[in-house]
Amino acid sequence: MAGSPTARRRRLSIELKKLRERSTLTCAQVGQALDWSGSKVNRMETGSGRVQPSDIDALCRFYGTSDDMREFLKSLARQAKVRGWWQVHGSGVPEWFNIYIGLEQDASTFRQYQCEVVPGLMQTLGYASELHTTCGHMTAADVERAVRVRMERQAMLSRPDAPESWFIVHEGALRNVIGDRTLMREQLERILDTARMPSVTLQVLSFDSGTYPVTGSFTMLGFPAPEDPDLVYRDGITDAVYLEGEHHVREYTRAFDGLRAAALSPRRSTHLIESVLKEYAE
Repeated sequence: MAGSPTARRRRLSIELKKLRERSTLTCAQVGQALDWSGSKVNRMETGSGRVQPSDIDALCRFYGTSDDMREFLKSLARQAKVRGWWQVHGSGVPEWFNIYIGLEQDASTFRQYQCEVVPGLMQTLGYASELHTTCGHMTAADVERAVRVRMERQAMLSRPDAPESWFIVHEGALRNVIGDRTLMREQLERILDTARMPSVTLQVLSFDSGTYPVTGSFTMLGFPAPEDPDLVYRDGITDAVYLEGEHHVREYTRAFDGLRAAALSPRRSTHLIESVLKEYAE
């Protein structure tokens, strides 16, 4: 079973939707039969509403599930209410990003393309602080909390069960000076240290890479259980988009493979980062 509360909530939603689809009924029809609204059923299946054990009892009786399945679903619902470690930081982490962190913690594969900034899982405290400080809507306390969460998230790369992580970073992100040159030297050294981790592969998309898929930054998460489908994550200033359909995942996988083919090899990427590091040291 997936470990984080977010992953459990997602798994619960998936299982409830599968039960309804097997019954060949719509959300409205299920809601009508149970004297609920169709929107309540839909919220349960999309993870946008809290599911009570009594709701699961009612659904399982209606669908005619086994006792084991009912207890499994109720266990998911109870565990989905547990707060993740990142949620104690309050307003420093917006709700839409709380969802992402919960899913990230359970990923078995991690693929990310960053075209403007260094990936968050590779950022130094100074670099992350500079980025968050430019967000005019965040208070100093919120910035501190957000940076602390970003630093704690990085521990996932050094866990014994660390996800297989593949980063592609555009050369512009390495040359864009955030803070000052001293900060950037520290940042590039951190990138090289992270790239040496056994679970990490790093490629740089250089300025002379030629034609490649133009997509903007995105992240793809894969999960160990076959019941938990891969997803694509893209975020903005005030919200995020989660794409889970087979078509979306297939097309972003195709784009990532295109970026990977156009980017420098991991070895040549390391050499490029080392050359940029020397430039900052001059």
